[in-house]
Amino acid sequence: MGVGDVHAVESVPDCYYVDTGMYDRAEYGTVYIYDTDRPAILDTGIGADREHIFGALDEIGIGREELEYIIPTHVHLDHAGGAGFIAAETDADVYVHETGVDFIVDPTRLWEGTKEAVGDRIRFYAESEPVPADRVHPLEEGDTIDLGAATLDVYHAPGHAFHQAIFHDADAETVFAADAAGIYVPALDAIAETSPPPGFDLEGVIADARLIDDLNPSTICYGHFGPAPADGRIEEYIDMTELWVETIDEMRARLDVAEIAERLTERSETTAVWGERNAGEEIEMNVRGVLRYLERSDGE
Repeated sequence: MGVGDVHAVESVPDCYYVDTGMYDRAEYGTVYIYDTDRPAILDTGIGADREHIFGALDEIGIGREELEYIIPTHVHLDHAGGAGFIAAETDADVYVHETGVDFIVDPTRLWEGTKEAVGDRIRFYAESEPVPADRVHPLEEGDTIDLGAATLDVYHAPGHAFHQAIFHDADAETVFAADAAGIYVPALDAIAETSPPPGFDLEGVIADARLIDDLNPSTICYGHFGPAPADGRIEEYIDMTELWVETIDEMRARLDVAEIAERLTERSETTAVWGERNAGEEIEMNVRGVLRYLERSDGE
């Protein structure tokens, strides 16, 4: 699959996904599009990649005035960075978990926090545009989004970030998991860790993963990257995340952040897929997230 390519989600009628070319690499950033009575997009890319999203809408045949829903799974800018740009060029409103509304209306703090979190990778982003408050609608646990031919049940999943929600298409036995089930790497058919600062919480992450498992999906649609069969994925993610945190906890007494990240990058299979620089930047960010979590735990 190449950047900008559009494919059907085989388990979900009238649903497609596009590779947004996030961080200048294929098979990392996904936006999902429902071509239903009330068309919707789930997640919005990092802003700089928005032309791939508009191109996908054109290819599917959804006009700018027809799009009704923009649904970021959470407000991290690799998922919500394009919301303002897409809202400005369509008639769609933005629907996001209630704890993320203020960041969509005024993304200033989010932009500054993202620069701190992603470091040099901010070079890939476009600075976020605000969305008028009257076009931003809060979602909460138990809500249902009616797309006409499909419905999405909303679940709060705050372990990765306090503003994260996941969406369950029960008829299609599919969960749009945001980052609550890890990062799926198609080239490896494996799950990679995701533990960015500042909000990563191990116990919450495990609880969110168990929530997905309890929904018993046949398919998990990952924000990174694409749909995959659900069988065994959640246990894989829980096991590897627990090991990830244990490993960093053991290393932190004798190594600094850069040294931990360097050693973990050397061990990671993702370097062969993402390249050493991209994989190293991802891993260092995730190491910092775990260290923040461990420091909080130490203080309790």
